[in-house]
Amino acid sequence: MSKFPEKLKELKQELGLSNMKIGKAIGVGDTTVCRWENGKADIKSKELVKLAKFFGVSTDYLVGLED
Repeated sequence: MSKFPEKLKELKQELGLSNMKIGKAIGVGDTTVCRWENGKADIKSKELVKLAKFFGVSTDYLVGLED
């Protein structure tokens, strides 16, 4: 099972961000962010890179390959 939803939720809570703010920053809707967070949708590599840049972490961190 992917660790991505868990990492996204963690970062979102640490920074006190809403799905709307994250979505707006990377060019997707807040519903999309919600679906990623709940594991109901897979993230495309293009959005994964944008999300990593937004949070200042690596894509490997977001998918759980590194701590």
